[in-house]
Parts: sequence; structure tokens; C-alpha cells
Amino acid sequence: MIPSLIRRSAVLLSVLALPLSGCAGSADREAEQAQPQAKAEAAPVELTFYTYGNTLTNTEFEQFFAAPVRQAHPHITLKRITPPPETTPEELLSSGTLPDLIYTSDGSYTRFTTLGAVEDLNGLVQKHGFDLSRLKPVLTESIRSYSGKGELVALPFSHNLSILYYNKDIFDKFGVPYPPAEGLTWDQALELGKQLTRSEDGIRYIGIDPGGPAQVARSLSLPLIDPQSGRAALQSAGWSKVFSTLKQAYEIPGFVGPEGKFSYDKDTFMKDQTLAMRVSYLANMIGPLEELRKEGRELNWDLAPPPYYEEPKVSGSIHSLLISKHSRHKDEAFAVIATALGDEVQRKAARNGRVPSIHKPELQQEYGADIEVLQGKNLGSVFKVEPRQVTSPSEYDAEAGKWLTKAAEDLALNGTDVNTVLRKAQEGAGKEIEALRRNK
Repeated sequence: MIPSLIRRSAVLLSVLALPLSGCAGSADREAEQAQPQAKAEAAPVELTFYTYGNTLTNTEFEQFFAAPVRQAHPHITLKRITPPPETTPEELLSSGTLPDLIYTSDGSYTRFTTLGAVEDLNGLVQKHGFDLSRLKPVLTESIRSYSGKGELVALPFSHNLSILYYNKDIFDKFGVPYPPAEGLTWDQALELGKQLTRSEDGIRYIGIDPGGPAQVARSLSLPLIDPQSGRAALQSAGWSKVFSTLKQAYEIPGFVGPEGKFSYDKDTFMKDQTLAMRVSYLANMIGPLEELRKEGRELNWDLAPPPYYEEPKVSGSIHSLLISKHSRHKDEAFAVIATALGDEVQRKAARNGRVPSIHKPELQQEYGADIEVLQGKNLGSVFKVEPRQVTSPSEYDAEAGKWLTKAAEDLALNGTDVNTVLRKAQEGAGKEIEALRRNK
């Protein structure tokens, strides 16, 4: 009896166990299905990177863009496009070369927009949750001013401020005091340059190169085109002031060379070492000066704040990243921008001589720390002058700017007065712009 009972109990237990084991198997399968699937490895993407109008050495490209992107997004490879220097954006695009990313300055926004090559970044900013409040307002507001439709044509990588570079050896040679750390007005800077413009032992020394009209005008943020009328605005009081400054420079005895040379570039400062002071941008000179140092051709130089007019303010240029409307990889291109604007890369940029675009005042203390050529330099000069917002652009800025360049040449080589060269520039630009409007 007992064995029979035991056998029946065992059968009952085994029967009862069947649905339980079935439930367990079902639960296991559901649990397996509920587990997140391993994320598919992102497909490799190659993005082309085109630099126009900005100084960016290959070392800087690797430091600020290629290497950080490889680390943050291993599937993305940046390939730099390096067309011949004389190639225009129009020629590049018409050849069928359509870059994914464009690294340029604010002065070229309108040009690329006119070519239909610029993606409005508002959608990508929203899609990827990018926090624009991290960026310096003076930069984002300036960029927004480039579109009357609220478009965001670019994001700023760095603020390329103007600075006064000076060759200490030339000052020492002629016993002239260095530019003061608190800065100089334009009149004071030109007077100092006058003392250093001379010839000795068959060598011509130039005391100061103020730069062209656009460079001097950074002290005032002057528009080329009146935003209300849409006409050239080259006869304004501001432009008259700029050209009066240029005339002062050109009239320094010995400034204009025997062959009509009146503009002196960075090679005159760095390689020839016959230019005592040069007003230029940080990015235009810091990288090349470091490359020069690595070649064993060091220069005894330093920095001072850029010259100014009534108040110590000057607008810089905005080194920016644009995404091409033609890119097939806009999300990946935006990932590159987000990486470049991250705290880590921006800190690296600051430590390597770029003024970061993110609003982190503490980075001023680290400025230039990792670049050998800046050690011992008066780096406080970089932040002495308050940045101005850049002027609202026009699609005809290039035409007006071309006439200002002609006006400067007329001023320097022919001794024409300021009012006359500006009147001729106004008339010439006006006719050209009107013709362009008619042919639209």
C-alpha cells in the first residue's frame, strides 16, 4: 500500500512539475528577449575637412580635430583637403570636390552661403541636444547676425583676436622702449613705429605694419555695406578715421619701399626679421612662430595689446566650423564639431595659443601653457582689450572690400588724399554692386 502511494505521489509531483518547468523555460526566453541587443558597431565614415582663409598648421589640425575625433568616435576619420593655395571656393566646388566640413572665418560666411554650400545648424543643434549657452555670447550673436532668417550658419571654434607682435631685437638695436603692457592708441603706435623705420648697413627696417583697411577697421567694427539702404558705406566718419591712420603710416619716411611695397607680411616679421611691429591675428602667427622655433630659427619677440582708438576695444575674427549642405554625413560632421567644442579640446586649444569659444574664464590662466614659443611672453596682452561684436555682413562685402584695397594702394603710392580715395571707392563699389543686383 505504501509503495503504491509513493508511486502515485511521485507521478503527481512529476505531472505538477511539468507546467512549472514550462513556465520557467518561457520566462527564460522572455528574459533573453528583454536583454538589450549589443549595439551594432558603427560603420566607418570618412569626412573631408576643407580650410579656407584660416591659418591651421598640420600639427594644429591633428591636435584640435583629427586626434580628438579618433578618440571620441573611432569610426570617423577626418581627411584634410589641401587644394593649391590659389584655388577659390568656387573652383573647388565646381570641380566636384564637396567637403563635409569647412573651417573658415566669419568673413567667408556669406561667400559659402551664396554658393549654396552651408547647412543651417539649428536642426542639428536641437537633434543632438547641443548646449549653445556654453559658448561666448559675443560669438554666437555675431554668427546669428549673418542671417536675417535666424539661421545658424556656423559654430565658433576659437576667437581669433588681434594682437601687436614686436621684435625685441630691433627695439634694442635702436634703443627704443618696448610697447607698454597697457597698450597704445593708433597715434601712439605709429609714432613709435616712426622711430624704428630706418635703414642701417644696407638693411631697411620698417617700424610698424598696421595691416590693411580691414585690419585697422577691427578697432571700430565698421560695416562695408549700410544694412538699411544696402549701399556701400565707405565714406563714413569711421572709414575716414581708418584711412587717416593708414595715411599716417604710409607717410612715415622709408615706409613705402623703392619698388612701391607698402604692405609687409608675416615673413617680413618672422623670417626677414626687418619688421619691428606687426598688427595681426593670433592664429595667423602663433602656429607659424612655433614651426619656426622647431626649425631652429627662433625670434626674440613678444606681445602687446592691439592698437585702439578712443576705447580699448577691437573685434576679432571668428574661426568657425561649417557643415556643407552637400554632405551625406551631417550627423557625423556635427559629432566632429561637438567634439571640437568640448571642454577637453577647447582647453587644449587654449593651452596651444587659441582663444577658446566656450565661456570658461579660467582657461585664460592656461593660455599658451603647452606651446614652447609662448613661454615667457606677455600673454596677459591677449585679454587686455575687450572684444567687439563683428558687424552685420552683406553679400556684397567682397566687392566693397576690393575697392577699399584699391583705395589703400592709391593712398600709399599716389599720395591721393583720404576724401578722394574714399569717394572713388564709394563710387566704384556702388556701380559694381548695382550691376550685380541688375544681373541677379
